[in-house]
Amino acid sequence: MSKKETKTNAMRILEKNQISYNVHRYECKEFIDGVTIADMLEEPYEKVFKTLVTLGKNKDYFVFVIPIAQELDLKKAAKAVGEKSIEMIHVKDINKVTGYIRGGCTAIGMKKDYKTVIHETAADLDTIFVSGGKNGIQVELLPQDYLKACKGTLADIIK
Repeated sequence: MSKKETKTNAMRILEKNQISYNVHRYECKEFIDGVTIADMLEEPYEKVFKTLVTLGKNKDYFVFVIPIAQELDLKKAAKAVGEKSIEMIHVKDINKVTGYIRGGCTAIGMKKDYKTVIHETAADLDTIFVSGGKNGIQVELLPQDYLKACKGTLADIIK
C-alpha cells in the first residue's frame, strides 16, 4: 500500500491485532451492490460477504454477515442471537448506529461491539472478502481472522 492510500479504521484494527489482509480497491462514486463489486473484482459470489444490521425486539442491535447473493433469514438470525424477532434497520440509520456508510459497512470497528454472526459457509473458504470500511475498498482475509477481529460466531442465517 502506498503512503498516499489512507487506511480505514477497520484496517487499523486488523493491523493492531496483527491480522494480515489484502486490500482490493475498485472505482466507486456512490453505493454499489455486492454482486456488482464481486463482478468488478472477478471473485465468486460465495467469497464476498455483505454486512447487515438489525434491531431486535429488545432494542439491541445485531450484525449479520452473509454471502452477497444470499438473503438473511430473519427467523434463523433472531434465533442465532437469542431474540424473539429482529428487523433490518433503516438505511438512514446505518451511519448513526455503526459509524459507517451504506456500502462501506463492516463488522470490524463499528461504534460499539454488537453481537455479530457470520454465515457458516465462511468457515469452508480459504479467504473471504468484506468491506474495508469505506466504499471502494474490500479487504480479503482468512475467515477465522475475520471472526476474531469482529468477535463473531458462525451460524446458518440465510434463506
